[in-house]
Amino acid sequence: MSSCSTSLPPARLCSPPLTSSVFSMLDTAAEQMMVHKDFPAAFDTCNTGLESLSDMELEDNRCAEFKAGFCILGIQALAEMNQWQGVLSWVLQQYEEQEKIPSKIMQMCILLYSKVGEPAVMQEAARVWLHCPANSRVTGFRTVAELYLLHVLVPLGHTDEAVELIAGEVGSNAFTEDQKQTALDVVEEKRQQDLEQPLNPGNGPNSETTVSSQGAVTHKLQAMFRFIYRKLLGSGSFSLRRVFLAAVLLYMLFFRLDPALPSSFIWISKLLQLLRQMWRAMFAPYYQALNQSKEL
Repeated sequence: MSSCSTSLPPARLCSPPLTSSVFSMLDTAAEQMMVHKDFPAAFDTCNTGLESLSDMELEDNRCAEFKAGFCILGIQALAEMNQWQGVLSWVLQQYEEQEKIPSKIMQMCILLYSKVGEPAVMQEAARVWLHCPANSRVTGFRTVAELYLLHVLVPLGHTDEAVELIAGEVGSNAFTEDQKQTALDVVEEKRQQDLEQPLNPGNGPNSETTVSSQGAVTHKLQAMFRFIYRKLLGSGSFSLRRVFLAAVLLYMLFFRLDPALPSSFIWISKLLQLLRQMWRAMFAPYYQALNQSKEL
C-alpha cells in the first residue's frame, strides 16, 4: 500500500498540439466503442492515448480529464470483451497507486465487480481510497463511500467493518446524521438476515404453498413422462416429431427453468397448457379407438 500524499510535484502542462491529438484519439475510441462496437480496437486506441499522456503530469486538468476518459472507455471495452478480471490491475497500471484513482473510475470499478459477483476484488482498493485524507475533499467521495458500503461490505457480510465505516471518519466526511442512521439500519437488517438464514432456511411467507404447488406439478409431469415412455418409446405407432416435442418441453421444464424464480410459474402454466394440447392431439385418437373397440 502506498502512502497518501497531499503534496503535488510541479506540473507540466499539455501543449495545444498534444491536446488536439489526444482529443482526436479519445473521440476515435468513443466512436469505435459506441458506433462500430469494435471493442478491441477501442481498447488499443485507449492504450495509445494513455501512452501519449505518460510523459505529462496530471495536475493539468485537461490531461487528467483525458486520462480519465481513456480509462473509462478502456474499462467498458474490457467488460464488453468479458475481460473484467483485469480491469483493476489495468487501472492501477495507469495510476500506480490506489488512492490516486479518480472517484468516477473507482465508482465504475465497484459497480462492475459487484455486477459480476466479485465485490471482494474492490475491498482493499476502496478501503485505501476512502481513508486517504486528500480524497475526502474530492467530488464523488460520498458516492464512493455509499457504493463501497452497499455493494462491497454489506453483500460480503462485513457488518462490523460497515458500522465502523459509518461511525468513523469516513462516515463523518461522507454522510449526514440522517444518512448515517439509514446506513446503520441497512447494516442491521443485513446482520439479522445473516443470523436468521441458517436457523430458518427456506421459511418464506408462501413457502408451504409454493412447495405444495411445485410438488403437484412435478408429480403430474412425472406420471405423464412415465406414460409417454411406456406408450411412445415402447412402440413405433407415433411419429418421431411428437416424441421429440414432448422431450423438448419436458427438458425445458425440468432443466432450463429455475423453480425458485416466481417468473418460472408463468412459464410452467404455459408449458402445462401446451402439454395438455399435445396430450389431446397425441392420445385422443388412441382413446377413441379404444372406446369403440370396447363398445363392439
